[in-house]
Amino acid sequence: MRIREMAEADIDAVAELRVRGWQHAYAGLMPQTYLDGMSPDRDAGQRRELFAKTRGVITNLVAEDDAGRVTGWAALGPYRDDDRTGGAGRAQDGELYALYVLPERIGTGTGRALMDAVLTRAEELGHTRLLLWVVKGNARARRFYERAGWAPDGAEEAYDVDGASVPELRYVRGVRRVPEQRSLAGANGHAAAREADRQDADRQEAAPRRR
Repeated sequence: MRIREMAEADIDAVAELRVRGWQHAYAGLMPQTYLDGMSPDRDAGQRRELFAKTRGVITNLVAEDDAGRVTGWAALGPYRDDDRTGGAGRAQDGELYALYVLPERIGTGTGRALMDAVLTRAEELGHTRLLLWVVKGNARARRFYERAGWAPDGAEEAYDVDGASVPELRYVRGVRRVPEQRSLAGANGHAAAREADRQDADRQEAAPRRR
C-alpha cells in the first residue's frame, strides 16, 4: 500500500468508494432511501468540478494497494469557519474534510495510513491544529479519531439529510507528532497502529455535508 496525491484519473474510483462508504457507515443513521439513491456517476461529476475548482487549496490524498487500486481517500484544507459554532477557527487551522476507506478494506491499516499522511501534509502546510466534523452516532469513526489523538471540543450542530436531522460533533487535535510518525513509509509499518485499526475498523468519514 502507498499514499499519494490524488489525480484527476482517480475521480471515478474516489466517487465509488465515497458512495459505498456512506452506504456502509450510515445505515441506520440516515434515511435508507437517501443512501440507496446515491449514485457514483453523479458523485463523480460533482467531484470532478470540485477537484478542478479547488486545485492548490484542497489537498486530496489516495491510498493505493499493490495492484494499483484506489482503496481510500482523504481531503484536507483550510478550516471553514461557521458562525453557528462560535467562530472557533484560527488562521493556522486546517480541516479534515473527509476520510474514506472501501468497506472491504476495513481493518487493513488503510485508514491509519491515510490519517498519518494527512497529519504530515497538514504540518507541511503550516497548520498548527486540525478540526473535523463527525456524525454523532458514528461510534466506530469516533473511536478511530480518539485513538488517533482527536477529541471533541464541545461544538455540535445538525444538518438535514432528506428531511432527517443528523447531528454532528466537532473534533480537534494538534498537528505536531513524534518524529518517527512523520514518514509515510514508517506510518504504514507501525504494528500498533495497524492493531488499533483491526480492533476498531478504519472506514471513517469526516464532515459528510461539506464533502
